[in-house]
Amino acid sequence: MKRLLYLCVLLSNLHGFSQQTEIPKKYVLDISQFYGSILLHNTDISHLITDHPGGLILGFNRKRFGNEEWESQFGYPDTGLSFVYQNMNNTTLGENFGLYAHYNFYFLKRNLQFRVAQGVAYNTNPYDKDTNFRNNAFGSHLLASTLVMLNYHKENLFAGLGLKAGLSLIHYSNANFKAPNTSTNTMALNVGLTYDLDGGDTFEFMTPESKEKISEPIRYNLAFRTGVNESDVINSGRYGFWIVSAYADKRLGRKSAGQLGTDVFFSNFLKELVRFQSIAFPELDVAADTDFKRVGLFVGHELFINKMSIVTQLGYYVYYPFDFEGQVYNRIGLKRYFGDKIFGAITLKSHAAKAETVEFGIGIRL
Repeated sequence: MKRLLYLCVLLSNLHGFSQQTEIPKKYVLDISQFYGSILLHNTDISHLITDHPGGLILGFNRKRFGNEEWESQFGYPDTGLSFVYQNMNNTTLGENFGLYAHYNFYFLKRNLQFRVAQGVAYNTNPYDKDTNFRNNAFGSHLLASTLVMLNYHKENLFAGLGLKAGLSLIHYSNANFKAPNTSTNTMALNVGLTYDLDGGDTFEFMTPESKEKISEPIRYNLAFRTGVNESDVINSGRYGFWIVSAYADKRLGRKSAGQLGTDVFFSNFLKELVRFQSIAFPELDVAADTDFKRVGLFVGHELFINKMSIVTQLGYYVYYPFDFEGQVYNRIGLKRYFGDKIFGAITLKSHAAKAETVEFGIGIRL
């Protein structure tokens, strides 16, 4: 009986300890109004820049306090969702409605907030050869979109209410899923409010225990990427593509790894573009049997954030029989690890600021 009593006391103490160290979930809402300008990144859209766009940015944020190791490594960022409504104030461009996943990173004693968000937007008035032929920015209703915000951010100034103000950049593009695809970039000023759903309760950040540095041997990766895209020739058709990648990576610490590898591209839209140019533009001197395949070498970097990572790569085509946007290419995107070896990825491949495609991939890290 005494032993049972001692066991009950011990379990109750353990339960009490877990309650004391458990980090609560804390949520903050924010709403901002913005007003700005469409940047003239390409003279082909100069006829579309007729007024200043404006709209609203809504945010739903989960605060992080160090319950997981990665949170303290990145300065206790927020994770959350953003919604953006943007009126382009141009009847040709229409309106955009976007939904994003985001991270908020903090600097300067958490007074400066940097939000980076990636998502999908819906455009109300894309290109149509009969009814909206002037919209050469958006070729489809669905667009890939990136949101970046740099704000002075002060929560809980009074009864859970706070303020934020700063700059926002919103990018829309369908990544050549369908032509035309000149895209737009909006630079805007924003000002808004935050509201703490807990009414202003504050919690201490957990200080992580010091851990040994991660040391790994060189790891080898195989990846397969695919998707659909179209050349810049309107109505030339959308075609599937396949990319096989092999690369090695070496961990540089807990947060990052360097990469070196090769890509082999099977881009069927180029096969059609070769055929089209050989017939329609004989002055270009493109042979109809020109090989559409390409081979590239690349260097890259991977930034690890929990089970997610951000990948950036810079490549050069060493086999390049058909000239398309130059021999230098770049790739940026997200990876998600499922266990220690298998990963999925969504990446944007482009040539400088000229997008070629969005890639959906799966791979293995050995």
